[in-house]
Amino acid sequence: MFPAKPPLWILVAVTATGPLALNLFIPSMPGLVSEFGADYATVQLTLTLYLAGVAVGQLVYGPLSDRFGRRPVLLLGLVAFVGAGVLAAVALSVEWLILGRVLQGVGGCAGMVLSRAIIRDVYDRDSAASALAYVTMAMAVAPAMGPAIGGLIDGFYGWRFGFVVVVAFGALALLGTWWRLPETNKTPIERIDVSGMLKTYGRLLRSVPFLGYSMNTALSICAFFSLLAGAPYVMIEILGHEPHVYGFYFVMVSCGYICGNFVAGLISKRLGVDRMIPLGVAVSTIGASAILGFSLAGIVSAEVIFFPFMVVAIGNGISQANGIAGAISVDPKVAGAASGLLGFMQMTIGGLGTILVGYFQDQTGHSAMAWMIFIATVLSFGAYWIAVTSSRPTGPSLHPAGAD
Repeated sequence: MFPAKPPLWILVAVTATGPLALNLFIPSMPGLVSEFGADYATVQLTLTLYLAGVAVGQLVYGPLSDRFGRRPVLLLGLVAFVGAGVLAAVALSVEWLILGRVLQGVGGCAGMVLSRAIIRDVYDRDSAASALAYVTMAMAVAPAMGPAIGGLIDGFYGWRFGFVVVVAFGALALLGTWWRLPETNKTPIERIDVSGMLKTYGRLLRSVPFLGYSMNTALSICAFFSLLAGAPYVMIEILGHEPHVYGFYFVMVSCGYICGNFVAGLISKRLGVDRMIPLGVAVSTIGASAILGFSLAGIVSAEVIFFPFMVVAIGNGISQANGIAGAISVDPKVAGAASGLLGFMQMTIGGLGTILVGYFQDQTGHSAMAWMIFIATVLSFGAYWIAVTSSRPTGPSLHPAGAD
């Protein structure tokens, strides 16, 4: 017998699969250059194309879950995640590793997109923001420890064992979902109409509030992915730190994000989405400005990267859940599709950030990352401003008047 509402621990676990697979692997990336005899740009594709897999996958899972239900589609994604992890663990070339990472991203994004839709199925707009904040706060514990654990695993057992850990976690999430997750989509659509789906995406993209809220969250994630793209190179190749040192510094970032999510969980329902977002962005801007200032002054160290970005992460924790709640509340009847399109935008913009950091990276490895973090944070406020100053702040319905 399933519970009336989905247990939070299941939503935490399925949401954590994708971020855990992402963060556990990051400290191992520089070492793969010698492992496979590849250049760093090729190795970085294990990050960039993982994000591409996450982006494209989310466009598929949302509409599928609107038609067939959240539960079966989530189970399918978790099966794919586990299988792809096995493929990556036994990869004998960088090309096979990249393929495994792409498929792992496609499978891992199921939990990320469908947990948002599940929460929106059972909560109203502002309550959804609080629930999302608590879930992402708890979920952040796994990515917080991911780089530290990944660095230790890489140092003692090699990078392949990291994939074994991720596969085991994914298998546990799969079993928990099969055992305890109820179906929350009580009004599935009658059929998947590809033409209709594209039109729904088109209407969402023409909805100024949806676009504004979505770009706000996507740009704040771009700041985070810019750190992921630049910091390992700076820490390991430029400053000469071991992978586990990078991992331990990264814990500060995730702890900051957890604190921001905790604040959002406490006060989002009282203050509302449109007050919480600018509060979070303002905090993030302080940290982003400090990172850029140190970079322009020619100061490069672990402390001037991670302490200021912890402030950025606090702000992102405050704003992210509220931006997501605003975006997927534009039309609750297509919450799955909205969540999928939102996720696609987040990963696409985030992936673009990693490409730009890699392309413009100089010998310090710091300035391109610093500029991307700052620009993305400032633009995220512009996106929020567009959302709330549109003529219909909560967004136009995507259905004809009178439709229920």
